[in-house]
Amino acid sequence: MTNDQPAGDLRLAELSKRFGPATVVDRLDLTVGQGGFFALLGPSGCGKTTTLRMIAGLEEPTAGRVLLGDRDISGLRPYRRPVNTVFQSYALFPHLDVFENVAFGLRRRKVREVAEQVRRMLALVQLDGYDRRRPAELSGGQQQRVALARALVNHPQVLLLDEPLGALDLKLRRQMQLELKRIQTEVGLTFVHVTHDQEEAMTMADTVAVMNGGRIEQSGTPAELYEFPATAFVASFLGQSNLLAGEVTGRHGADLLVEAYGSRFSVPAARSRATGGAVHLGVRPEKLHLIAEGEQSPAGTQGVAGVISDVSYVGVSTQYLVRTGWGTELAAFAANSGTAARLPVGAAVTVGWRPEHAFLLAREPGDGDRTGPLLDEAAVAS
Repeated sequence: MTNDQPAGDLRLAELSKRFGPATVVDRLDLTVGQGGFFALLGPSGCGKTTTLRMIAGLEEPTAGRVLLGDRDISGLRPYRRPVNTVFQSYALFPHLDVFENVAFGLRRRKVREVAEQVRRMLALVQLDGYDRRRPAELSGGQQQRVALARALVNHPQVLLLDEPLGALDLKLRRQMQLELKRIQTEVGLTFVHVTHDQEEAMTMADTVAVMNGGRIEQSGTPAELYEFPATAFVASFLGQSNLLAGEVTGRHGADLLVEAYGSRFSVPAARSRATGGAVHLGVRPEKLHLIAEGEQSPAGTQGVAGVISDVSYVGVSTQYLVRTGWGTELAAFAANSGTAARLPVGAAVTVGWRPEHAFLLAREPGDGDRTGPLLDEAAVAS
């Protein structure tokens, strides 16, 4: 599994996979920079796990190539590829202790000096002193670390992570997110992480690619994707967005003018993915603020009137749903800073935002308002 050739960028060139008539991965072109932490994010059925399996050699592409640096590894068997995979199930050997689980790959390759390499790797994943325990004696998080150490001890050029934290509870999952990021920084390997968890991808990855229907909808840093999404799917899958259906009616200086439901709004042209025609005007819930009836809107604010239809207290914030005059509900998150009273259900409010906090996306015909995450129900293969 190890390779003495210098590692390079991982590149997928026109990579496709079909199962019968169904195209699961559709002409994927993707570059993962050497030494980066890359997350492939998407709902069930989008093709992300199939893509990972093609990189690992566990699935044969219908078309296209997998390249590592200048080397085409598409035709290599899995054990010949300079990659290793950590699965959600961990797949530890129950009859072997931690030391022997980690040493397994080294012993198969008849590597000398196994003990020193295994102990160094156990120290990296903070499992010093656990070498003689069996998997059944470990917690889920500890088992995950053993699986990670077993993969890293083979010195792969690329480490593939297939939903490795999915079996852990929320608190432990968050701890392991930080641990994985720390380990990746220390070892400097290329990590490719497949997940459907938006928070997980944004917490760990330097670069995130959002996948939908076998294709990449947008790739970039977490901040780029969140603050300026390229499509309605990205806006609604990565976090939550309020998307209002409107039409571009003109331009005023550096702003595009938009009409929606009889009201006029402006969005900076620099925050617009579309410059004319049918559009979605999008605003993230935390960028909205509620102005109670009788209060004056801050200068430079635009917004719509509505009535609070639901209030949810979630600790760090209070989440409101506001029903507009045309029937759409907008989500607004108010930080629980202790400086403002909670508004009740039924209160008349104005939902306000600053123009520079909005964005414009192209809208498909018949595609109306959207609030909240989108779900892909057509799961062929994830």
